[in-house]
Amino acid sequence: MPTYRKSVVPSRPGSEGLPLVAIVGRPNVGKSTLFNRLTHSRRSIVGDEPGITRDRIYGEYEWGGRRFRLVDTGGIVPDDPELIPTEIYNQAKVALEDADALILVVDVRTELASPDYDLVKLLIRGGKPVFLAVNKVEGDALSGEAENLRRLGLRDLFPISSEHGLGIGDLLDAISAAIPPPAEVAEDEAAIEDEIDEGGPLQPGAEDEESRHRTHGTFEQHETSVAIIGRPNVGKSTMLNALTGTTRAIVSPVAGTTRDAVDEVVEFEGHTLRFVDTAGIRRKGKTHLMAEKLSVIMARRHLEAADVALLVIDATEGVTAADATIGGYAHESGRSVIIVVNKWDAVTTGRTDGKPPADREVFERQIRSALKYLSYASVIFVSALEATQQGGKIMSRVLHEVLAVAAERRKRVTTGQMNRFLDKIDFQRAPVPIAKRVRIFYMTQAAVAPPTFVLFTDRDVKLHFAFERFLENQIREAFGFKGTPIWFKVRPRNEKKE
Repeated sequence: MPTYRKSVVPSRPGSEGLPLVAIVGRPNVGKSTLFNRLTHSRRSIVGDEPGITRDRIYGEYEWGGRRFRLVDTGGIVPDDPELIPTEIYNQAKVALEDADALILVVDVRTELASPDYDLVKLLIRGGKPVFLAVNKVEGDALSGEAENLRRLGLRDLFPISSEHGLGIGDLLDAISAAIPPPAEVAEDEAAIEDEIDEGGPLQPGAEDEESRHRTHGTFEQHETSVAIIGRPNVGKSTMLNALTGTTRAIVSPVAGTTRDAVDEVVEFEGHTLRFVDTAGIRRKGKTHLMAEKLSVIMARRHLEAADVALLVIDATEGVTAADATIGGYAHESGRSVIIVVNKWDAVTTGRTDGKPPADREVFERQIRSALKYLSYASVIFVSALEATQQGGKIMSRVLHEVLAVAAERRKRVTTGQMNRFLDKIDFQRAPVPIAKRVRIFYMTQAAVAPPTFVLFTDRDVKLHFAFERFLENQIREAFGFKGTPIWFKVRPRNEKKE
């Protein structure tokens, strides 16, 4: 079984032992803006619409020579009977329990209401240090208004402006003073500093330049990023929870529940896998709120930053044009792909519409027909909901497939092997017109992740798609490269030099 640990973005050695600071507050008071400023990122989606952040978003910040973990939570409205606000509150409660200190963010321009007092009582009851950050204070007049908010009963009040960075230093000084560095954490940080000074693996740039380089040597990567992609409401968040064995992401029947990308780290068979649950990708014409538009953009960005994409398809709806479009995004960006057919129980053992159970082979043929460009991707049939109820054992096949595909993605074939391979190919069998054929003198693998091959040819022409497909099939038959696209680049021998 996989083991799970709380994720931090960006992930660095020693992150797990850092003190955690939670940002809490009612909806639309500027929590995500403060989070993004402290972490120097655009990790949380920011907008004028209330309730944009729903899941917990983790990050790191550094202040006074110390590092802290930071978690952004959704807007808390205690005792709200609606489904989504209740789930947001449940997610926030996890952050409150884990945190060493709390930042309560309020809007100076908004009148206090009973939910504010209820929230303060809830925070004080936890016994953690609570710091009141009165946000959007951008002038002397508003500074006086901020003092009026001492009525909430919190002593540590700090007028700030998250958008403009005003007053945040005083807030961070107070938090650092309230959380003394434990001896063991100080020792860990000292050890990390020693490794940096000695030019060890933590030296900035050394690991990235040497062990993660795509074009030279053996490609090594200590963490594999896996993006869970698909249309809205196909079960991506349930999939994340099943893979990590947690309730990390909010799950609801409401399409578009996930907005920010939610990530968790799993240790499986000695490998580190970071799963990223992305927002459902839909067409621009189908998105209306600004938060929805931004969530789709962020989902595309997280996909392009991942190594492997889990393309989740709803078995009850079959393969749609939207699934084909999303799969195309992954294919064109060079991500390795695993097709996961979710809710398979709903069309087999749990079917209630009186129809016969779905046939796995027939369904897979339909997938192959609709997603011909993903012929290299394996297909796995699962029920993420059943997996969460049974402790996640069902998802071990997905985890093994991710490891296998990630290894194939980073495989390197030597130039000698490629040339011996070329000698054995009968290019006369390629279904290509004579005028479109090229002669390949030799071929070498120039990069991995995805595997990229350079063809040295007799003339400068774009490879005919049939010839490219023929060559790709021959390479896969000889060397594998399961689950990953293969890229080709043509370099003519008679290319003119400037």
